[in-house]
Amino acid sequence: MAAESLRSEFLCSLTGFVAPPETWVRRLAAPDVLSGNWRIFRRPCLRGEVLPDGGDWLLLRPDGVLEQDVRLTLKTDDGAFICVRYAGMRHGPPEVMARLAQGETVDPSEYYFRVAPMFETGAERYAWLTKILAVGVGERLPPNKVRYDIFEIL
Repeated sequence: MAAESLRSEFLCSLTGFVAPPETWVRRLAAPDVLSGNWRIFRRPCLRGEVLPDGGDWLLLRPDGVLEQDVRLTLKTDDGAFICVRYAGMRHGPPEVMARLAQGETVDPSEYYFRVAPMFETGAERYAWLTKILAVGVGERLPPNKVRYDIFEIL
């Protein structure tokens, strides 16, 4: 019998800075995911940094939805590398999205911002990350900062 609802467990918070996007018609590209920090509170405690080699490709659809295609690399404090790729979307009422675009602080309950990260690593001690599905709830912070709370789907 299928579960009646999904269960999740907090996996990590990921915070980073992104470069201002360059516009390509309706597609935007942030050339670098700039430095950031992240923490995973799980099997065992894991800490590290977001390396400045990532990219964030955005598609602004005619209906106002911003689709994300993001790739970044995390380096753990113990020297392991974890590649993260995620798709996501952000949308909300036009007035709320205009406030975000102007760099205002907007309560994340006023807009929808979700991502679905996947992890890849050659480090055996973090191989468990490659065997899970996760979802994240995002928040845009001024001026060019983003934060995700990421949850493992159990």
